[in-house]
Amino acid sequence: MIIADWAAPAHIKTLITTRFGGVSQAPFDSNNLGSHVGDNPDHVAHNRESLVKNIGHNIVWLNQTHGTEVLTLIQGIIPTCVDADASFTNNLKTPCCVMTADCLPLLVTNNGGTKVAAIHGGWRGLANGIIENTLSKFQECPSKLMVWLGPAIGPRQFEVGQDVVDTFIGRDTNNESCFVPQGNKYLADIYQLARNILLSYGVTNISGGDFCTVEQETEFYSYRRDGQTGRMASLIWIENN
Repeated sequence: MIIADWAAPAHIKTLITTRFGGVSQAPFDSNNLGSHVGDNPDHVAHNRESLVKNIGHNIVWLNQTHGTEVLTLIQGIIPTCVDADASFTNNLKTPCCVMTADCLPLLVTNNGGTKVAAIHGGWRGLANGIIENTLSKFQECPSKLMVWLGPAIGPRQFEVGQDVVDTFIGRDTNNESCFVPQGNKYLADIYQLARNILLSYGVTNISGGDFCTVEQETEFYSYRRDGQTGRMASLIWIENN
């Protein structure tokens, strides 16, 4: 598993799963946490239970729709079947969690470590405001926030069409540099697109963003590479005051 490498307060805990450590069989081998991908439900349940035991807290699993809804988590309440692509909390021992297999997970906290959030950043969500919607939950100066960018598809692998290019350049001309022409397609840098959104919002303390789920096949699931595959989880929580 991976721990975010950033300057967050010590009581802010993070954990990002990889392919290792579970019981799922190929093509989901072995630590698949996604219940919607065709894996054996008993294997998924085992993997999720192992993760809960590892961190010592219950997890709210979102039904991610590539939308812009943000769920505010309340300690001790475990909702089911919630359509959202981010979660936020200021409660102790209440993990925010998103699942990915090429999309960008973003983990967020404030300098005081009193609030946290996890964001599922697919390109549609990024374009439509999932980052801004989540950051607005913190209700404080963006310069007091910090963000870590987790494992996502890298800039050498993320091929997109003209529609994606037009969408992002239409919202910010600075995004033009995030696309490199390749034939009649483009290679997109989802990390830089996220950074541009964060910077435009006023967040400057940004870490991470040096992975590639497609190229790092041993460590990560990749929907773009494999089609049918598992999902990884990125979590953040406040362990104590």
